[in-house]
Amino acid sequence: MSVSLRPRRSLLYMPGSNARALEKARSLPADGVILDLEDAVAPDQKALARTQVAAAVKAGGYGGRELIIRINALSTGLGEEDIVAAVSANPHAVLAPKVDSAAGIIDLCQMLDAHGAAPSLSLWVMIETPRAILDIASIAAAKREPGGARLAGFVMGTNDLAKETRARLTPGRAAFLPMLMQALLAARAHGLDIIDGVYNGLKDPQGFLAECEQGRDLGFDGKTLIHPDQIAVANTVFAPSPDEVAFAEKIIAAFSTPEAATLGALQVEGRMVERLHAEMAARTVAIHRAIAELNG
Repeated sequence: MSVSLRPRRSLLYMPGSNARALEKARSLPADGVILDLEDAVAPDQKALARTQVAAAVKAGGYGGRELIIRINALSTGLGEEDIVAAVSANPHAVLAPKVDSAAGIIDLCQMLDAHGAAPSLSLWVMIETPRAILDIASIAAAKREPGGARLAGFVMGTNDLAKETRARLTPGRAAFLPMLMQALLAARAHGLDIIDGVYNGLKDPQGFLAECEQGRDLGFDGKTLIHPDQIAVANTVFAPSPDEVAFAEKIIAAFSTPEAATLGALQVEGRMVERLHAEMAARTVAIHRAIAELNG
């Protein structure tokens, strides 16, 4: 599976202090699991969580799921110990909270390097403060700076943004659309993936579905989840539909013919499509195949 096309429809938070949850995550159909050392862990359980998460990742058994360890912020005094444990376990990525500057990206990458992180270990960061939103372009651009190449993506921390801005998370998220789109544009400008924030209403399946559809339509790669019951909906919404895959395959086939070699645009099923649509179609088919590979 190509790392750049790894499905990230559903990333489920699992508290690192809960051994049963760490075990259960091995069999859940989420594309990825965020093994949490931060918000989901009580202060007196931090050391236990760090030990359990490192042991769980080392033990394996998670199949093709992406394993991401969310550390505590460096400012708490716990972050570096979390990084040491994460590097020893070698997950796919480390997720860092409260990052609000390009300098923070470089510091985290340098710390990962200093503790011997494998070249394949990437850095994801939470976007969850007003300052991060205001400085989002330079944060994303840090990927292209010397020492920032590990940066791979953003995770929106919408609950923290609500707390810090005092904006209300109402249906449709009107107050958050400018923030979400600023982060998405910055991510795409610098080749980063970006995952939508969580939905808190566990007893509101229609609201969750609507927010997944909104996130998909805005351009997010997937959604972070707080309960296994949310996985199926996120996996469905953020996957290309059968009709989308079929039409994408027709676009690819149309542009693959000898007579299309010199054409910039042509008709497929009564629709005018350009070569940019062929590129989009190729990605649709590639994601579809990556999902099929992940599902075995």
